Order: sequence, then C-alpha cells, then structure tokens
Amino acid sequence: MPEGHTVHRVAVLFRDVFVGHPVEASSPQGRFRDGAELISGQVMSDAWAVGKQLFVSWSGGMVLRVHLGIYGAWSVAGDTSESSIGAPRTRREEGFRRAAEDSFPPEPIGQVRLRLLSDAVVADLRGPTACELLTPDEASDLMATLGPDPLVGKPAKNKARFIERFQASSTPIGVALMNQKMVSGIGNVYRAELLFRHRLDPWQPAKSLTQEQLEDLWDDWTVLLKQGVKTGVMVTRGDLTPAGRRKALRSSSWRHYVYKRTGSPCLACGTPIAMAEMATRKLYYCPQCQDATPPTAG
Repeated sequence: MPEGHTVHRVAVLFRDVFVGHPVEASSPQGRFRDGAELISGQVMSDAWAVGKQLFVSWSGGMVLRVHLGIYGAWSVAGDTSESSIGAPRTRREEGFRRAAEDSFPPEPIGQVRLRLLSDAVVADLRGPTACELLTPDEASDLMATLGPDPLVGKPAKNKARFIERFQASSTPIGVALMNQKMVSGIGNVYRAELLFRHRLDPWQPAKSLTQEQLEDLWDDWTVLLKQGVKTGVMVTRGDLTPAGRRKALRSSSWRHYVYKRTGSPCLACGTPIAMAEMATRKLYYCPQCQDATPPTAG
C-alpha cells in the first residue's frame, strides 16, 4: 500500500505541473464520468495531502479526494521526470511513457478511473479505494477526522495531538500506528520499521509509552516522512554508509531492518526476524531487540 510520503509526492507533482492551469478531466473507465465532467476545463487551484489522502481544489469550488488504497497509483507522462507514484507497475509505466513519446497524450492503458490532462502533462489514476468530489465543508470535515500529519499544520500542535491521542489509548502500539485517526500516513512498512528503530514491543499498549518515547517516535516519523517525500523511497535503516544508502535507493534489499525480512538475521543482534499478523496485516519484528512475543489465542 502506498504510504504517506507517496501521496505527498503526488501533491508536490500536481502543484508543479497542474496548479494554476486549466486541466481536462475524463474517466476512460467510466466509473468517475460524472465527477470528471464537473471539473473538466477548470483551473486546478491547489493540491495537498493529509496522510494517505490527496485533496485537489478547483476553480469551480469543488474538492477532489483520492485515496490510493493498496493497489492505486498515478501514471504520469509528458513534461515531467516522474513516471509512476503509488503501487508498483513498472512494465505498464514503461509502455505508457514510450507511448507518450510517440503521441501525446497516449491512449489510456488499463482501467483508468481518472485522467488529468494539461498541454504538457497527463496523469492517469488506476485502482484507487476512493475517488470523489466533495464540497469544501465536506473536505474540511473529513480532514478533521484524520490524525496529525508532520507535514501539515503547526509542528508543535501536531506533536502534542499525537502524544495526547497515544497516551489515552490502550490499543497495542502496533495497531495504533496504523490507525489513520491516531496519526496520518503510517503504513505497514513505516509501522514495522519505527517499532524496531525504537525497540518497542508491538503488542504493548500505546499509553504505556513514556512521554519521551512518544516524543522520540513522533520526531523519527517526521524525519522518515520528509526523507521519503524527498527521495520517493522508504529507506529506514540508520546504519548505512553513504555508499550503502546509494545502494538502498536502488535496491529494496538494503532499505529496511525488519520489513519483509522474515527468517533473516536481525541486523542488530542476529536473531531471526519474525512475522505475525496484527490487525489483518503482516507485522515484522525482532523478538530479541523488541522483547516481543505475540499474545497466545484464547
């Protein structure tokens, strides 16, 4: 599933290539035809992200909301260096960009829910969980239900909200970090890596963490999110040399301490990395470093 850094990168891209320009909107798949017709030809006013949700405002007053979910992605071609943002679709993106070089705009590939088109750039959306138009009030109400995002609003206020919510929750910290009403943008990768980086037992109640632990957790999430937005890659290892970090940007096998490393030795202690299911998602952790044991059923 695309995580918070991915959606912030989409917002940055849209601000660079679409905002301030009239944009044609269509729905080749047909499922968003009515919404696309309402905004087509309008000027894109702004684009921003809150956690995993993208919001795009238009000169006509409506706000487009997109949630990529697990499989959603934007394919981009034209006058931009970006090619795909979201769930990986390498072969499709290569074909899409090659087609755009031959003829612009290229024909849609696959089930395109929404196409945004300017004179220079085309962006095709496939596989989102949500793609809808909201009024400004509806968008504000929805954003108010989301947890704090380090890149949105006042940093001190966001940090205080994060600490307050976690100190009041008896939910396991590994579940709370994935709850978008508690904190915005953290998905399965960042969840596992943050817990390892702070040597936290995923099953301990969120409210059992000290003030200092919660402050450090928020500060670390802020750093990782900013790095992800900058590079487009989730590199969560802090032990890499400059050469190792360059390798990590190219190869996923160098990027993480525990994520998808089941059975491999922990990079800190050598204990085999374990995997368990938590809130219907796979959780990766080090039993030794995190002093973690899944609760037994019953």
